[in-house]
Amino acid sequence: MQSDKPEPTEPKAAENPSPSDTEKKPQSHAEAEAPKPKGISAVAVLWTFGKCLSALLPVYLAGYYRVSTSLLVFGMMVYTGWKHAREAKEARLRSAIQLMDDEQGFTSSKVSKIKRELPAWVNFPDVEKVEWLNKVLQQVWPFVGQYIEKLLVETIAPSIRSSSTHLQTLSFTKVDMGNKVMPFLPVVGIKAHTENDKGQVLLDLYISYVGNVEIDVEVKRYFCKAGVNGIQLHGMMRVILEPLIGDVPIVGAVTMFFIQRPRLDINWTGLTNLLDVPGLNVMSDSMIMDAIASFLVLPNRLVVPLVPGLHLAQLRSPLPRGVVRIHLLEAQKLAAKDSYVKGVMAGLSDPYAILRVGPQTFTSQHVDNTDSPKWGEMYEVIVHEVPGQELDVEVYDKDPDQDDFLGRTKLDLGIVKKSIVVDDWFTLKDTPSGRVHFRLEWLSLLPSTERLEQVQRNQSVTCKTADPPSSAILVVYLDKAEALPMKKGKKEPNPMVQLSVQDITRESKTCYTTVNPEWEEAFTFFINDPRKQDIDIQVKDADRVQTLGSLTIPLSRLLSSSNLCLDQWFQLDNSGSASRIYINTVLRVLWLDEERISSDLSSNLGAESSKQLPQQTSPHPSFATEGLLRIHLLEGQNLVPKDNLMGGMVKGKSDPYVKINIGGETFTSQVIKTNLNPTWNEMYEVILTQLPGQELQVELYDKDMDKDDFLGSPLYYHVCDRSRSPEWNEAFYFLVQDPAKEMLIVKVSAWDQPMGSVVVPVRELLSEPQLVLDRWLNLDGGLPESEILLRAELKVRQIFTYVITAVFVVHRITIMTLMPISGCHSKRINTMQENDA
Repeated sequence: MQSDKPEPTEPKAAENPSPSDTEKKPQSHAEAEAPKPKGISAVAVLWTFGKCLSALLPVYLAGYYRVSTSLLVFGMMVYTGWKHAREAKEARLRSAIQLMDDEQGFTSSKVSKIKRELPAWVNFPDVEKVEWLNKVLQQVWPFVGQYIEKLLVETIAPSIRSSSTHLQTLSFTKVDMGNKVMPFLPVVGIKAHTENDKGQVLLDLYISYVGNVEIDVEVKRYFCKAGVNGIQLHGMMRVILEPLIGDVPIVGAVTMFFIQRPRLDINWTGLTNLLDVPGLNVMSDSMIMDAIASFLVLPNRLVVPLVPGLHLAQLRSPLPRGVVRIHLLEAQKLAAKDSYVKGVMAGLSDPYAILRVGPQTFTSQHVDNTDSPKWGEMYEVIVHEVPGQELDVEVYDKDPDQDDFLGRTKLDLGIVKKSIVVDDWFTLKDTPSGRVHFRLEWLSLLPSTERLEQVQRNQSVTCKTADPPSSAILVVYLDKAEALPMKKGKKEPNPMVQLSVQDITRESKTCYTTVNPEWEEAFTFFINDPRKQDIDIQVKDADRVQTLGSLTIPLSRLLSSSNLCLDQWFQLDNSGSASRIYINTVLRVLWLDEERISSDLSSNLGAESSKQLPQQTSPHPSFATEGLLRIHLLEGQNLVPKDNLMGGMVKGKSDPYVKINIGGETFTSQVIKTNLNPTWNEMYEVILTQLPGQELQVELYDKDMDKDDFLGSPLYYHVCDRSRSPEWNEAFYFLVQDPAKEMLIVKVSAWDQPMGSVVVPVRELLSEPQLVLDRWLNLDGGLPESEILLRAELKVRQIFTYVITAVFVVHRITIMTLMPISGCHSKRINTMQENDA
């Protein structure tokens, strides 16, 4: 339409919209709402006055009761932190639900960002996207909700009420597992491992559960309400199907666990909102994660038997896959964090390293004033699952207040198992410079003592650290006990067990009010010399004072047993005559297979010598296909005023700024104060690829103290690749008040240089068959042979009773034989999709 013709603001009411209307023009927010009456009502003014009065009332009461200023400041800080945490959680939940609704669109729009923001099936080619599994879970989800509601109301609620007299009126008032149709545990990717034991099936499920779960709890006695409104859980769960048997159901049991702690985010409601207060939120999330990790994160496993007669202890607590000996040697070129004279003089750092493998964490000594520290420390870690478990290393600068981050690196321990020895420098990430030198050794677990003397002899020669390396590991599976003695006063005890090897002591969980406890826990110890060491077992009451029984087993007894294992009942000393305990103890010798290293090295050298080296590189087809898009943000006109005064009775102006999103990059312009016709004159550049999802998104906002107001989203110029015969294949819609007077103007230009234009009076469509114009038209102002192919369609719709309007549709535009200018675009009217029509 003509640029000086404003668009009508009445909402369109189409009785029978065409398919193109419904598919290509989504209903805007303004069109979805009913028209609002104009003017300011007295109720709105009173409501605004009441809100202002309620905001000032706490200030008046604080002054009236002479509350300390420091207490007020502290309360405001706590409230601000709580509000910030709540808004952040809600924003994460909304964005996660939006991602679950449109994962493909999100992946396309973020395709140029770093890989860790993309789903697992995008990052790793061996991870499959299993939509069929999600569809199955989608069908099961309503019945899962019914089961959970029944479990909470009929089982958990009575148990909580009976645990305390203060909770006798507790009840679940609402249990809603979400009205959105989404799977129970949406699996965004699955990976099957085929290189492991043939007697098992090993799967990795990449889980991303986002649910608008609502669970409300009420304690009527204290008028107290609490609950949960939204949960997020992200992590990788390993599922092992073993043992495989030759009978139905083929699989004997299903074992599930998280290799690393998953990421959990809970949106609290009611009284539990206090858990979002800074300080308490970290504590509450940590306690919840500890509870989950106690039964579902390595080394803990959840085992579901499918057939009877299985040895669940071996499935629940299997022997480790091996041990990795980590030599933290040195680092080089670390970033300097200790600067002087406010950063004018760069200093050095006091670096130290933190190493993590699953729940095992080690911290090195810090070295003062150096960017190239030499640690020379050794650590031994137990590896339960490979591939899967990783070595995470973070380097920090030691400071009196807060330690500065110097970088991190990560290594899959499956590489160490395959290579036996890895001795290399690892570059630190998320830092300007720095690398760390490690030597990692994979130690196999031998079930015999044939190589024990050789292992101890080699360790005495090669040991260069203060703590000597271990020669074996001891795995103790604490099963159960029987007929323990009663406490004083003939009360049943709360037994727990302390297991000690030299100066290392571990404790089991507590079993309450029983003389026949079942612990079913596994413990691991590193052993230096099994001929001289013992394991001491003390069964005590929960208060750690009264001893219910004791047992000492010399490890030399294991050396003479079959398969280095003792799996039997043991009589307890200093206990009842019938008191005994069932323990399974396994000893394994740690062996570094150097013979395999030398054989692999010689075979690799022979293969490399016979391999013909390439003469040229073979780049990927997408190499060097990137292009540069330059965006000029010039000005805006006739923007909507949002900064109103006195409850909207006095119109103000706006403080506009522009947010541009394209190719995974976001640009934000400067804010122009109190101006409805701002001028920015800013330029942005972004590198684009040929991949899909590179659309330009422009949004206009009004800057405010609390929340920025949305001003609209302008349509952008569509830019074609460099060509003299471009094709756009786009459709646009315009509202026409009077077809006899209005015109369609199409301008073609290469940036600011005009290349031709076409003017089509809308009245010409009234004489076309079926009100459709579809042909080539000459471009005025271009070359004599320049033409444009377009299809224009006029549709008449009746709105209300007497108002007649028309929709003008441009279906396709193709231009042939343009002037030889690099790049071209079709220039249209900049329309605004305003949020209030």
